[in-house]
This record gives sequence, structure tokens and C-alpha cells, in this order.
Amino acid sequence: MVSTFRGTLEFFGELGIYDVVLPFLLVFTIVYAILEKTRVFGVDELNGKKFPKKNLNAMAAFVMAFFVVASSQLVAVVTEVSANMVILLLVGIFFTILVGALYQDKEEGFELEDGWKVTLSVISFIGILLIFLNAIKNSAGESWWQLFIDWMAANWNAEVLGSILLVGIAVGLIWFVTRTPSEKKPKKVD
Repeated sequence: MVSTFRGTLEFFGELGIYDVVLPFLLVFTIVYAILEKTRVFGVDELNGKKFPKKNLNAMAAFVMAFFVVASSQLVAVVTEVSANMVILLLVGIFFTILVGALYQDKEEGFELEDGWKVTLSVISFIGILLIFLNAIKNSAGESWWQLFIDWMAANWNAEVLGSILLVGIAVGLIWFVTRTPSEKKPKKVD
């Protein structure tokens, strides 16, 4: 038996909510926010205050969002990337919850230290890059990530990979030993 909510979700799918409306809104919102922030089209001045040109920003974002939903390939990429980004976000949130549970409860709350912030930012960037490489496919339906893996398997052997890994470890150790320790910044007290 299909629940009412499942039936509603299937009805939304038949209407095109998931493959037209939501990708359109997502692209429109992101492009509009970037145009508002960067003020690419200039500003209007009103009572001595400068405001971004909302009409031009909205029209450009509207057109770009329509171009995206006009291409089924781009919609597929947006859908796959969005779904995988949510998974990456959930992993980050669960990690933070787990680490926060192990820390001492303080009045100002839990915050990751600078080293952890940088490490998680780099891991997140690599995750996002891999998500995009896996979502973009060629005309044969193979993702760029799969093509890269196939190329690596065909052209590299264990000795080459081991050499690169050894050089990476050596460079990392040299950096760690020769780096200048930074002073800890005092925390602000409100």
C-alpha cells in the first residue's frame, strides 16, 4: 500500500517539480545571490546609499536558470551534485556532533580548532571536486572520475604510485619539521 505522502511525492515528480522547478529555483537563487554580492552590473544610488541593480541581477539569474533547465544533461548534473552535497554536508554535521560530544561542555559552546577547520575545509573541497567529476558525464555516459580512474589503472603501476606517495610523505615531513609555529590567538570574551 502506498502512503498518501509517497503518492504526493510521485505526483510532484510527474508534474516536473524535481527536474524543472527545483533545479530552476536552485540555480536562480545561487546566481542571483552571487550577482547581488559581486555587483557585476553596477549599483543604483538612492539617498546616498548604493544598492545592486536588482532588476538586471534578477533577469540575468532568470535567464541562466532557464538555460540550465532547458538542458536535461545540466539538470541531471545539478540533481546529482545537489544530492551528493547533502550527503557530504550530513557527514560533516555528524562528524561535528561526534567530536562535540567528546569535548568538555563550555559556556561559549563548541568550536573546532583552526587546524581542524583547515583540514575539514580541504577534505570538503576534495569531496566537492570528486562529486562534480563523478556527476559530469561524456557522450558515452562515463563520468570524468571513472575516465580518470581507468586512465590511472592503464598507465600507472604500483612503483609509480609508491614513488609519488613516498615523495608526498617526505615533502609533508619536511614542511612539518621546518614550519614556524604560529602563536595562538586569544579568544574574545563578549
